[in-house]
Amino acid sequence: MIRRFILKFAAAFFALFAAGGAACADDYPSRPITLVAPFPPGGALDLIARALAQKLQEQWGQTVVVDNRSGAAGIIGTTQVARSAPDGYTILLGATTTHGINPSLYKSLQYDAVADFEPVSLVATIPHLLVVNPGLPVHTFGDFVKLAKEKTLPFGSAGIGSPHHLAGEMLKSQLHLNLQHIPYKGSAPAMTAVMSGETAFMSVEVTAASQYIKAGKMRPIAVAAAKRLPTIDVPTFAEVGLPGFEVTAWYAIFAPKGTPRPIVDKLSQALAKAVHAKDVQTRFASLDATPVGSTPDELRRYVDSEIKRWAQAVKAANVSMD
Repeated sequence: MIRRFILKFAAAFFALFAAGGAACADDYPSRPITLVAPFPPGGALDLIARALAQKLQEQWGQTVVVDNRSGAAGIIGTTQVARSAPDGYTILLGATTTHGINPSLYKSLQYDAVADFEPVSLVATIPHLLVVNPGLPVHTFGDFVKLAKEKTLPFGSAGIGSPHHLAGEMLKSQLHLNLQHIPYKGSAPAMTAVMSGETAFMSVEVTAASQYIKAGKMRPIAVAAAKRLPTIDVPTFAEVGLPGFEVTAWYAIFAPKGTPRPIVDKLSQALAKAVHAKDVQTRFASLDATPVGSTPDELRRYVDSEIKRWAQAVKAANVSMD
């Protein structure tokens, strides 16, 4: 009897909760939204955030403010959103670092990439390129491998545990190459080191490298994506004998855990519409970014797979951060 009462009460409670969530979604958004970008202004994540904010404003007639809360590999801004009210008015543009790498890299992370967030939509991806100093006698991936077996090649990154670092470590372990990691304070000084000859090569996002490639200051060797780029004609790693080697910078919207599903769904649908708008696609193309626009469940599965994949890379590199 008591058990039957509890079950009826629970059913009534969840029905009321669902109805309340649906009602909230009908009115959502009724005030300005804050889109937290956990990295500094000017980078690909910031530019993607601003493109999305503009389209959401157009759809809803409500202000969407991009708030750059950078620092500590995205941890500061990401933690802020994890601790925000779960009402859809504070959301996050997360990335490979915040929701793929950090969970395995940091011993004491201030947020849980899965438990503290509601996945909303994967919005864009940008592949990495292997680029070398143009003075190196390297024009193909075969040349690169041969040289890295004959001598030690230094490579730069945006810091220990960054995608740039882990990509180099994966190449080192998979092909048994002589590579030496040199961390820098950001990808810009790491690219400068490649161009000056201080380091030999780097794995870097296409967006960051393309202008230097066009100027002849870097030489692209291979792209870490499933297919070739339309703008820079180099083979994929699969084409040069390293199938499955893919390094992608990805960007996705997350809401705080407990945000009602009807609001999450409304956000997801609006983002799917936004990323497929012609002007947004043009802006993304200038960043060599591929628009996606996934469902919340698709993003949840993607994040789970990325956490597992990067955990293997962190373990192989034998690195950790406090």
